[in-house]
Amino acid sequence: MPNIKSAIKRVEVSRKRTAKNVAARSSIKTAIKRFDQAITEDSVENTQITFKRAISLLDRAARKGLLHPNAVARRKSKLTRKLNATRVNEKAE
Repeated sequence: MPNIKSAIKRVEVSRKRTAKNVAARSSIKTAIKRFDQAITEDSVENTQITFKRAISLLDRAARKGLLHPNAVARRKSKLTRKLNATRVNEKAE
């Protein structure tokens, strides 16, 4: 544990930010899992809603520096490919 006042504050700030970042990453993972679940349930309306939510959270993470922009782009691309694949399957049926 640091003795200097400013170092003590930095430790506390770091703990708070880490907790906030962990929560934000967790919510992104949850949103992606809900999107995947909506795809497997074949719920078109729910799929659209969960897709928009996941994309929104990913964009926010990139904007705030939580995730690297390229990582966000890769994840968004993966989600979009899944969404488009379900649309192709719906049209084929």
